[in-house]
Amino acid sequence: MKKALFIIITVLLIDQISKIYIKTNFLYGEDVVVFDWFRIHFIENNGMAWGAEFGGKAGKLFLTIFRLFAIGGIGYWLYSSIKKEAHTILIVAISLIFAGAMGNIIDSVFYGVIFDTPANATATLFAEKPYGELFYGKVVDMLYFPIWSGDLPSWIPIWGGKPFTFFNAIFNVADAAISIAVGLLIVFNKKAFPKDNNE
Repeated sequence: MKKALFIIITVLLIDQISKIYIKTNFLYGEDVVVFDWFRIHFIENNGMAWGAEFGGKAGKLFLTIFRLFAIGGIGYWLYSSIKKEAHTILIVAISLIFAGAMGNIIDSVFYGVIFDTPANATATLFAEKPYGELFYGKVVDMLYFPIWSGDLPSWIPIWGGKPFTFFNAIFNVADAAISIAVGLLIVFNKKAFPKDNNE
């Protein structure tokens, strides 16, 4: 449990510190080139994968409430796995998933009431006139890895001859934690979920 808590707290701190720094020091859409293949690019979204949106305000509220229930389920899964003395890889993966989900929930629940969104200026933490309401905050993303950009060969069906960027998703530390956890579970599937010898 101590190791799991350490992972969760560490990921949450890195995630929230990076998001608060970006919001209070970057203009929306600002792009800083670190390397040709890595940039810091500040955007926000309502919290769905790839920035997708549905259902307007009601959809956003449903998504936030669903995440709150989901984090309860993930927390129980972590507690149960620790109690059953599951493999360390499974404990680490669940801890990363929990931390990642919690990091984006914090944005969704609280950012709308603690940040403003001034035009052509950086956001203010604990602003007098925040941009939204409780449960209606936007998730901050900033990590962008455009490893390759160019036109696809014309012989490729549908997308041939069109501009393409790999990898074009912009994400945050919380998203990265969840992706790493999924990767661990795929690569070390047999260790994370060993078959019962009695089966």
